[in-house]
Amino acid sequence: MDDLTGENRKAALAAAIILFGFGAAWVFMPRLMLAVGSVSTVAAGILAVAFVGAFFLIFWLRSRSQNRKRH
Repeated sequence: MDDLTGENRKAALAAAIILFGFGAAWVFMPRLMLAVGSVSTVAAGILAVAFVGAFFLIFWLRSRSQNRKRH
């Protein structure tokens, strides 16, 4: 197994920051869902879908960025 050096270390750090950020946001998600849900249940559903979609979108965009740097 290779050591974390250079580009691998940056990728691991970026992934850790992203996961920590989404993890912190996930802690507040129930309160947010209840607050938005009291106004509109459809909006609360859209918020949940957007949150999950953003999690995958950010890793997809990072992957595209990394592939452009390599080629």
